[in-house]
Amino acid sequence: MLIETETTPNPATLKFLPGRTVMEAGTRDFATPEEAVASPLADALFGLGDVTGVFFGRDFVSVTAAPATDWRDLKPDVLQLLLEHFSADMPLFRPSAGFSVPAPDADFADDPADADIVEQIKELIETRVRPAVANDGGDIVYRGFDKGKVYLRMQGACAGCPSSSATLKQGIEQLLKHYVPEVTEVRAV
Repeated sequence: MLIETETTPNPATLKFLPGRTVMEAGTRDFATPEEAVASPLADALFGLGDVTGVFFGRDFVSVTAAPATDWRDLKPDVLQLLLEHFSADMPLFRPSAGFSVPAPDADFADDPADADIVEQIKELIETRVRPAVANDGGDIVYRGFDKGKVYLRMQGACAGCPSSSATLKQGIEQLLKHYVPEVTEVRAV
């Protein structure tokens, strides 16, 4: 089995492509070792000590290294864990952990009067934004719309990426403003 690696716009994150499906549907972001307990693979990656984030996409795993970590030292260990996991067809999640998508933040509950606007925003994010961001080893998740402001959560390689602010403002915000005039601003949460 060959696992390809790709750099991402975030120098702390590498994207690993095992040549097979990682997640059948959705994505999963692990920002702490405590969250990673739900997945044997994420748990093992955090167990390396220099890992600060793990993200599962459709056909990739993004791994974020701690500051001052040299990828030349960490990469062989990550590749070994991924190779062992995928070669053995091990489960991605522990059965007792149950996989669930985080619930929307209560602070960003959408107004039912904005249902048509929210649907347009979600469709643009799903069809135009998420595929492009997945190419860079991350994901962007809709979190809410309130008084012209769109709230998005950046995950994987996008979280903490030096260029994420520019992507958010010059890319996503401009796209949404162009197609949905009610959008005045996009913010990361």
